[in-house]
Amino acid sequence: QVQLVESGGGLVQPGGSLRLSCAASRDIFSINAMGWYRQAPGKQRELVAPIMWDGMTNYVEAVKGRFTISRDNAKNTGYLQMNSLKFEDTAVYYCAAGPNSAYYTRNYDYWGQGTQVTVSS
Repeated sequence: QVQLVESGGGLVQPGGSLRLSCAASRDIFSINAMGWYRQAPGKQRELVAPIMWDGMTNYVEAVKGRFTISRDNAKNTGYLQMNSLKFEDTAVYYCAAGPNSAYYTRNYDYWGQGTQVTVSS
């Protein structure tokens, strides 16, 4: 079993930045896919960005050029750097991990509990 714990959420003004972290209980990101999802009130959970074990990434159109997904295998930690935040980025952000196929299928096996990001003036 793998546990994922997100941190780094909070309240930020529009245009500000936050870096979310996802700590795994064991080495998983170096050989598996990881993804960041978000769910805004009244909306379905959406995939923001996945990263493959080899570093290949992708981003939903709404965050391209503003968000960067990365990981540090030595620390068993994944990150989501969020810059130029907008009101519409307000959501609970979740990290997920799973087999490499999850990069394409979105069938992740493990989920964190989520961290709230609120963009407000």
